[in-house]
Amino acid sequence: MAQIPTPSVSLADRKLPPIAEMIVVSMALVISSGIYLASHLPQRASLVPVTVLLVVAGFSTLSAVLAVSRLRDFNWRVFFLVLRWAMVAYVIIGGILEFVFIFDHTRGSMLLVFTLSLAIFALDIPLLLSFSVARYQELETP
Repeated sequence: MAQIPTPSVSLADRKLPPIAEMIVVSMALVISSGIYLASHLPQRASLVPVTVLLVVAGFSTLSAVLAVSRLRDFNWRVFFLVLRWAMVAYVIIGGILEFVFIFDHTRGSMLLVFTLSLAIFALDIPLLLSFSVARYQELETP
């Protein structure tokens, strides 16, 4: 029996949730919180605006993770390949930056804010890289 060809949508034209945009918003919020804290050095800054920015950034990152997890017709092998190696790199980068904060005698709530910022940063970049690569890869057929 002959198969009827279905009109294929190019990989660039597929409709996907705004995952990259959510990740970029999260990164912008984390960077903004860091700029706010740095602009008040050497005095201590109020942590209220930074906390709000981090909560919204975390929500944006979790929304992106949830949106990625619900994707169908997606090249998961490529996604996890890129994610795995990018996570290795960014966990190392985040660890080095955490060491710098501790070595610089950052303590208490300020260290907590920086640690949460680094955690979001270390998840955002690999997620953005892996999604951006995998979305344009052909699906593997068994």
